[in-house]
Amino acid sequence: MGASVWFFFSLASLGALHVFAVSVRLLASLAPCLRRPKDLRRRYGEWAVVTGPTSGIGRSMSLELARRGLNLVLVGRDPAKLRDVSETISRAHAVQTKTVLFDFSLVSTAQGDEAMRRLREAVAGLDVGVLVNNAGVAKPGAVYMHEVGVEAWARMIRVNVLALTEVTAAVLPGMVRRGRGAVVNMGSGSASVLPSFPLYSVYAGTKRYVAEFSRSLAVEYGNSGIDVQCQAPFLVETNMVSSAVKASLISQFVLTPDGYARAAVRWIGHGTLCVPNVAHRLQGWFVGLFPDFGTDAYRLEYNLRQRAILRRVKPWRKSQASSPVPAKDEVGVGVRSD
Repeated sequence: MGASVWFFFSLASLGALHVFAVSVRLLASLAPCLRRPKDLRRRYGEWAVVTGPTSGIGRSMSLELARRGLNLVLVGRDPAKLRDVSETISRAHAVQTKTVLFDFSLVSTAQGDEAMRRLREAVAGLDVGVLVNNAGVAKPGAVYMHEVGVEAWARMIRVNVLALTEVTAAVLPGMVRRGRGAVVNMGSGSASVLPSFPLYSVYAGTKRYVAEFSRSLAVEYGNSGIDVQCQAPFLVETNMVSSAVKASLISQFVLTPDGYARAAVRWIGHGTLCVPNVAHRLQGWFVGLFPDFGTDAYRLEYNLRQRAILRRVKPWRKSQASSPVPAKDEVGVGVRSD
């Protein structure tokens, strides 16, 4: 009887220790959400540059930064949408705005070089304190790599990797001269939290670059008064995911762009890699409870279901394998991660 009691007590103690350890990890994950936001204008400068500001996270981030008193340089590819968001910001907030036309899928071409020249001219002489590299593309969505022509992947890399790198290189020198600044690069939970993201392999690869690029820059410029951060959101509702796919998601964990932006702006300057929203941090904590092979298997099955939904909603076109896929200015948050 004594041995049985001792055995039961030992198991109960191990269980209690495990629960305690898990609870500590959860509290440690959520505690940073209580930090006070920085006064971005005073800490970093009067202007912010936002890429991909015409919809989704980019639009909401632009409005939130304007609400906090920052003037904005809005960089995107659609002149009508740029004008619309600029006018919306000017009506709602007493800040200045500039717009720069830039199709990021043309970066490293003659047209892209001209757009980069316009961006450098636009920020010259401005006290640019915050750069938000939000522009990105996730299309064509959940597919096997061989099902889409290489030009689609090349465009994704140009937008998600090359453009982000060139824009950062254009804005950083001014921050270095002034000895202050914040660079916010929009990554993805698919690359920074999940062990893999099958059927979005190129997308996840580009976002992994963003995370490593940000981490190294944070060390490189840490003594220059410049904070570099990669934000890794999970699901945020944008127009880059079909309504059929959205209907299959757990709504409590899918943020609105405005909800994400409020949390994201509060996190600027706090940490090199962050998942800003509480709901997303809970998702990341939950994922960490499972071994990678289990998460990999679930992720593959889930993304195959997304692929099946997309094929039903929009009949698969064989010509897609050879047709270029248009790049988007906004970030594809439907596949940031799940």
